[in-house]
Formats: sequence, C-alpha cells, structure tokens
Amino acid sequence: QVQLVESGGGLVQAGGSLRLSCAASGRTFSRYIMGWFRQAPGKRRDFVAAISWSGGSTNYADSVKGRFTISTDNAKNTVHLQMNSLKPEDTAVYYCAASFGANVRDYTDYVDFGSWGQGTQVTVSS
Repeated sequence: QVQLVESGGGLVQAGGSLRLSCAASGRTFSRYIMGWFRQAPGKRRDFVAAISWSGGSTNYADSVKGRFTISTDNAKNTVHLQMNSLKPEDTAVYYCAASFGANVRDYTDYVDFGSWGQGTQVTVSS
C-alpha cells in the first residue's frame, strides 16, 4: 500500500519561497508518476506539477511554470516541490499524489492518481 506524507507548508509573504516534501513508502516507485495538486476552499483540486520517477521528465501547470520546480530524491524516496516567487493566489492545501505510469504528460487530472497524501497548508500573504 502506497503511503504519502507531505511536509513543509506554512505561512509566507508574497514573493517568498517554500519547499514542500512528500515522503513515499510502500512500493518501489521507479515506474511511478508523482504529482502535486492544490485545492483552495470551494474550488476543485488542480494540477500543479508531475514527475516521472524513473526518467525525471516533468510537467507543470501554466500558472506555476518558471516559479515552481518538482524533483525527486531517490535515496530518500522523497518528492520535493520548490516554490519561488509565491503569490497570494498560490494559497491552498497542497497534496502529493502517486500513480503507476510512464508518460508524465498523461497525468494532469486528479482522477489520474490513485494514491494521495493528507495535504499541507500553504498560505501566501499579500
């Protein structure tokens, strides 16, 4: 059973940075796609970024391109989301997700992922 545990959320001023981490366990993740999603109150869960654990291919939502970077630490089975130049509209609960798969560009909707973490709150003040 896949287990995902997020950490690193918090309160930051606009223009600041945060680094989210997702510790993954329960599987060998070499053939998995790992993703980050976010959900603001009253809104749907939106795609942020995804990475292919084996090849390192990445995909980003247009709203975060150039500001966020997704990466993996294979030795620690951890996925990171480095978030720079944060804006108030980035405020949301951020979720880590995992799915067995190959092409990172096929995994951009929350229904594409079967395993989820509990989420971590990110609040960006103006």
